[in-house]
Amino acid sequence: MAHLDSAGWSVAQDAADADLIIVNSCGFIDDAKQESIDAVLEWRGLYPGKKILLAGCLAQRYAKDLAESLPEVDGFFGTDDITKIAGAVKSLGWDEDKSLPGGGAEGQPELLTASRPLLSLPGSAYVKISEGCDNNCSYCAIPLIRGPLRCRAVLDIVEECRGLLARGVRELCIIGQDIGSYRSGDSGLPELLAAISGLSGDFWVRLLYMHPDHFPLPVLDLMERDRRFLPYFDIPFQHASGQILSAMNRRGTADAYLALVQTIRGRLPAAVIRTTFLVGFPGETAADFAALLDFQEKLRPDWLGCFSYSREDGTAAYDMPGRVPKKTALARKREVEERQVGITEKNMDRFVGQTFEVLLEEKINVDADGAECEDMWLGRLYCHAPEVDGAAVIAGALSGAEKAGDMLPCKVIARSGFDLEVRLGVSSDCL
Repeated sequence: MAHLDSAGWSVAQDAADADLIIVNSCGFIDDAKQESIDAVLEWRGLYPGKKILLAGCLAQRYAKDLAESLPEVDGFFGTDDITKIAGAVKSLGWDEDKSLPGGGAEGQPELLTASRPLLSLPGSAYVKISEGCDNNCSYCAIPLIRGPLRCRAVLDIVEECRGLLARGVRELCIIGQDIGSYRSGDSGLPELLAAISGLSGDFWVRLLYMHPDHFPLPVLDLMERDRRFLPYFDIPFQHASGQILSAMNRRGTADAYLALVQTIRGRLPAAVIRTTFLVGFPGETAADFAALLDFQEKLRPDWLGCFSYSREDGTAAYDMPGRVPKKTALARKREVEERQVGITEKNMDRFVGQTFEVLLEEKINVDADGAECEDMWLGRLYCHAPEVDGAAVIAGALSGAEKAGDMLPCKVIARSGFDLEVRLGVSSDCL
């Protein structure tokens, strides 16, 4: 979007006013692929006269095939070099009488990170520190789509963070396919975070997605010293059976993973653990699944996402024997999710009565029952990553001067399902 802006384009707030619709696609699993294609078909049905560009991972991997099977798309733009987007748009062709822009410079070396539009909810922004992945998990198509690991320079990342903070961002979410692999060593990510810690101001740094087989323990040292670095850990363990982990090309064990979490919780008692499990992998037996359930009970993560195996062409697991019936995989997924409900609710109970900072995200005018209400906000505490976890529900004792993106002190007064009910205005040493 930043490169299109620099080439003379502008964003339309309503698709009806746009000349071009860009569908940013995902090609990670079958469900995501289908969702991306369905989005294209929906837009084409709504706006038959507009140009549609399919961008992102699906376009990167299947552009040739889709060009033949998806005539609803006018063009494709993958993930190799986003600086070339203006040229890709221009190549679609336009009627001269529209006098459309799109002929600006392309291939600019900089990523325009300082001026890029912020699409997250107010107060929060993602900072991508690397692209690609070298882990080569046998089920995963990301290396086929995104390529090998490439890391941005520390100075570039720090300057982006500085610019985002100057724009009023209060939460920096550090992301990559695996941020623990940054600069391929135990010191890479800690050195980057140490550089970010040199920035002044009151803000959060949230680390998202670190592979457990090479978790950089020195990040715990920084979190102990600088409370702006949230003790929130997004660690995708995926499984616990030794046989399945080995088949997935993951080097860890259930015992090693439990020991890692014990270390984290021992050093940072406020630690919040999010993880993902993958069930129905080829060869997964009832005994393997039982091992995963036992691991879940011992781990007791705060947040957990569970996925059933998706057979992806080009991956090492594609031709593995012992395919698990889809019905069995989905039943296992449901069992994991049902067991997690009680674990998460009990874990959230520990926040009741404590004081924290809350990041306000959006004001709402109706409650859960659809009734009109006043002065109710949704926000997040440090234990809530954007869009994937529960929320903080704020009601009562509001001044009316609050705005989205504010970070304010609060006290948790109750738990409601996975959400936490909080009141603003508590003055204390908050996390």
